[in-house]
Amino acid sequence: MISVVSKTLYEKVMVPTYSPAAIIPVEGKGARCWDQNGTEYIDFAGGIAVNALGHCHPALVDALTRQANRLWHTSNVFANEPAIRLAQALTNVSFADRVFFSNSGAEANEAAFKLARRYGITTGGSEKYEIVANTNSFHGRSLFTVSVAGQPKYSEGFGPPIEGIRHVPLNDVDALEAAVSHRTCAVVVEPIVGESGVLPAEQAYLQRARELCDKHGALLIFDEVQTGMGRLGTLFAYEHFGVVPDVMTLAKAIGCGFPLAATLVKEEFAGHLGRGTHGSTFGGNPLACAVGEAALQLINQPDVLDGVRMRHSRLVSALKALGTRYGLFSDVRGLGLLIGCVLSPAWKGKAGDVVNRCLEHGLMVLQAGADVVRLAPSLVIEEDEIDEGLTRLAIAAMTLQRS
Repeated sequence: MISVVSKTLYEKVMVPTYSPAAIIPVEGKGARCWDQNGTEYIDFAGGIAVNALGHCHPALVDALTRQANRLWHTSNVFANEPAIRLAQALTNVSFADRVFFSNSGAEANEAAFKLARRYGITTGGSEKYEIVANTNSFHGRSLFTVSVAGQPKYSEGFGPPIEGIRHVPLNDVDALEAAVSHRTCAVVVEPIVGESGVLPAEQAYLQRARELCDKHGALLIFDEVQTGMGRLGTLFAYEHFGVVPDVMTLAKAIGCGFPLAATLVKEEFAGHLGRGTHGSTFGGNPLACAVGEAALQLINQPDVLDGVRMRHSRLVSALKALGTRYGLFSDVRGLGLLIGCVLSPAWKGKAGDVVNRCLEHGLMVLQAGADVVRLAPSLVIEEDEIDEGLTRLAIAAMTLQRS
């Protein structure tokens, strides 16, 4: 018996870890999507900052198709050409010398944290295993990464958390200085804390983290899963802030929707994850790396990166005006095309309601906590698509104001 593919069937057959929207998208092109009923949506969500080049970019489709007709998978028993090429391309455009490929941001961060612990214990003894991270950060859903993130809602109910994690508020330099010591193997920072409100780190905080890591022989890890690959108008966020980490993690936009992630490491630290210490069956898959190589070539272009900054100005000025007109937003913050619209006191705690109302009017947006609506559209979204999306957001705001 063939069942109708629907939200009802989803709720019957899927493990209930998610609560997806009522609609089911079935097609996408550029910054537009269509659901099962043919209803069109402007996509300001970007698959949570994943679809950096929009939906079904022709160059990515071509790269995937060509590789699909050649070689799908060999495992890491063998090297493959797309992975080697992509690793070289990433090291050519970044501070890093070595790359470990995996499939998701959680896996990339897991590799980074394991590397940090192994490095710390090897160089500083059995007590040098502490990781200093920010409260209300997000680094993935494995047991290690939720422990590092410091959000009890993600870690409670799974037994004892990983030991040796210290949490400090983002941009609190005094707290950071008090937490980092000779026992610290790594300081990990999201250049913009995305899931908890689109909160940018301050350059002074990142610089002090760099200095403390140098002083105490710890690794500085930047989680660029959400901010990397052009999202801020520079290829990587560390370039925007002018602070260079020792390790950087990438996912989301590196594959533009095809599962791919990477942990980038300086030469002097890479050897601490030697043969047999870590691995991934699918990491560096030829299909994923072929897409990643094409995506990197397209994103790392001056017109694309300059365009991100132009689109930021266009969106933020319009969002501020719209928020004031309808009393919806009290602030608009963020960098590049990672934007957080802070809800006004009247709408505090109702980000989910705003997201749902926008969807009803043909606009896909995200939330970042209960009080912030998050936008992470394609880096190459067209001006008319921005304007149409803003028109739909205004209609949604007007209906919310009247409700």
